[in-house]
Amino acid sequence: MRVVIAEDAVLLREGLVSLLERFGHTVVAAVGDAPGLLAAVAAHRPEAVVTDVRMPPGFADEGLRAALELRARHPALAVLVLSQYVEQTYAAELLESGDGVGIGYLLKDRIGDVREFVDALGRVAEGGTVVDPEVVRQLLRRRRDPLDRLTPREQEVLGLIAEGRSNMAIAKELFVSEAAVAKHIANIFAKLDLPPAADGHRRVLAVLAYLRG
Repeated sequence: MRVVIAEDAVLLREGLVSLLERFGHTVVAAVGDAPGLLAAVAAHRPEAVVTDVRMPPGFADEGLRAALELRARHPALAVLVLSQYVEQTYAAELLESGDGVGIGYLLKDRIGDVREFVDALGRVAEGGTVVDPEVVRQLLRRRRDPLDRLTPREQEVLGLIAEGRSNMAIAKELFVSEAAVAKHIANIFAKLDLPPAADGHRRVLAVLAYLRG
């Protein structure tokens, strides 16, 4: 796929370029600030963007704001946001853009696991939702209603949904049948009072409820 990278740290930016190109992707632009990201997407119309949260000029949330603006302009654009720390508000706000389709939020440490990082980008590009496992773990420790209604196993399943896992992958992770996973997911939807909708959309709504919890 064609990718734009936005990262102010030169070594990390160049490392991402080399990594993605090694796996057959084409990096059409690699920039170091939020205005450069907006301009690069307008010029190259990539399929995916990988961006840091904090970038020049203010080193606050410029990368996230640029990502949200790009999602508003190009709803089909896949966006994978990288962050140094677990920041719950950023993750929730990002997932709310474009109904949570084609969105990912990973900690920078995850880049160290090359295969996992590239696979996550692939899932996002295919319209999936990927949330870093460490974000999931930290949010579990802070959970409040309505998540308190879920059993420990249902919370575990919801955490894996937040990581972008399919029913088959969840079944393999938990050593249960896909039918058992489907039952847990149905219970999660019911306990979170999610409205009838396509399963994919309800999975995103469940992740949003999880992040807000």
